[in-house]
Amino acid sequence: MTAPNPIAFEIFGIEVRWYGVLMAIAVLFGMLVACKRAKKYDISVDRILDFVLIAVPLAFVGARMYYVIFNYDDYKGSITAMLNVRAGGLAIHGALIAGILATIVLCKVWKYDIWNFLDMVAPCVAIGQAIGRWGNFFNSEAHGGITNLPWAIIVNGQKVHPTFLYESIWCLILFFILIVKDRDFKGQIALLYGILYSFERFFVEYLRTDSLMLFGRIKQAMLLSAIVFAVCTIVYFYKKSVAKKEGKIFAFGTSKYKGKFKR
Repeated sequence: MTAPNPIAFEIFGIEVRWYGVLMAIAVLFGMLVACKRAKKYDISVDRILDFVLIAVPLAFVGARMYYVIFNYDDYKGSITAMLNVRAGGLAIHGALIAGILATIVLCKVWKYDIWNFLDMVAPCVAIGQAIGRWGNFFNSEAHGGITNLPWAIIVNGQKVHPTFLYESIWCLILFFILIVKDRDFKGQIALLYGILYSFERFFVEYLRTDSLMLFGRIKQAMLLSAIVFAVCTIVYFYKKSVAKKEGKIFAFGTSKYKGKFKR
């Protein structure tokens, strides 16, 4: 399998790339899922739309800043190059950091429970990632090393691991896990996302050949994934134990709080 033309179409001589098209589709699907989930979490659809208009652009800014910081030698002295994202160059960890910070601030302003809001939005992020990763395919980026596996993709004449595909499939599975999961406590869905996504990213990042590096030899995504996995796991079981002590979780893990949590 070889990546097709990265350019989807042109408008008045301006190239519109599949990368951007897929990112837009990812945001749209995420927003639709959020609107569908909003009522269950006591969140108004108007707030979802406000959130998309504010947090999504900030997430893209965070994704680009993160990527540029770890590739600064390639961009120093050229503001134009730093701002040009049509050919790719976004880091999901930067987007997640910026998105979480935006969520915390907006929830404080709107007087929403932060954990409740994160539970609502976590599956939306997962489906967005599942779709958005295909932008890497069209850009022939975010791939792994040489392999002879039958599902390999061809980049520069060589068969390589389609690591974008591994992550896309994992995030799609994660999406379905998160939308069917009943909560035993606030934060459970968000923390489960953090645990499962970090688990996958750690191993997939090991296969990648274009990783952002720390000190020239440490793959920062692997390090960050390990930290996030550990922190989310600890918080997950701590919050679960607290909920159990408060009598909110039955012995076999079922919850008295099926359905809607009050914010």
